[in-house]
Amino acid sequence: MGGPPQDPGRRVRAHLSITGVVQGVYYRASAAEEARLLGIDGWVRNTAQGVEAVLEGDRVPVERMIAWCHEGPAHAVVGDVAVTWEEPVGLSGFGIRA
Repeated sequence: MGGPPQDPGRRVRAHLSITGVVQGVYYRASAAEEARLLGIDGWVRNTAQGVEAVLEGDRVPVERMIAWCHEGPAHAVVGDVAVTWEEPVGLSGFGIRA
């Protein structure tokens, strides 16, 4: 999918790859907290390249979370956020993966 579905009530799924100074700055914990506040399901984890996240929920909160990911927590220096839109699989809750 090239972008999010335009129907605001339709559940969407975004797979993010976040690079820059995003490890050792509480990025994952802060992202999990923000996602829970927005009512988004999914997960976040560190990778060799930075941080990976999967977000599922209504389009508007998911887009707000993507915008948050461009900034991150106070000490993060986000270089890039690559977003791939996928079909939702029905995740429930938001967690931090090892």
